Amino acid sequence: MPETPQQYTARILTFVEGRDALEVLSGTARRLRTLVETTDPARWEVRTAPDRWSAREILAHLADVEIVVGWRFRTILAVDGVRIQAYDQNVWAEAFRYPEVERSEALATFTAARASLVSLLKRVDPARYEHHGMHDERGKETVPHLMRMIAGHDLNHLTQIERLVL
Repeated sequence: MPETPQQYTARILTFVEGRDALEVLSGTARRLRTLVETTDPARWEVRTAPDRWSAREILAHLADVEIVVGWRFRTILAVDGVRIQAYDQNVWAEAFRYPEVERSEALATFTAARASLVSLLKRVDPARYEHHGMHDERGKETVPHLMRMIAGHDLNHLTQIERLVL
């Protein structure tokens, strides 16, 4: 049985408990780069089951998510209470052919988009952190909550990648 949006949120937030979300967000690209540069490329193709993503596919997913969340943060920071559209990550994985995305391309996309997001979060008027968006599935999400969600998402997928490639 698939997770409900509430179960997903609770699970993802456990990864970031006791950690500073902005520090996690700031360090993820470096951790990904180290993994890409120091592990056997063949390990990035391994799937533990036919319906599970390889590390390469997870990295492609992270790159696409970073584009999505960059837009979400910018939209919320600019317009309080804005609607946030959900999307199906599995549809994206199939439509965008994640098994064919080069690791270097996904890493470059993620790194650039994440650097831009971290810079934005550091320079925006702190009063805008009180803004929120209304996610189609998860409801009200404030900027700090979304930061914790993305940090937890990072940590979840970093753990998955490490299990696959190390």
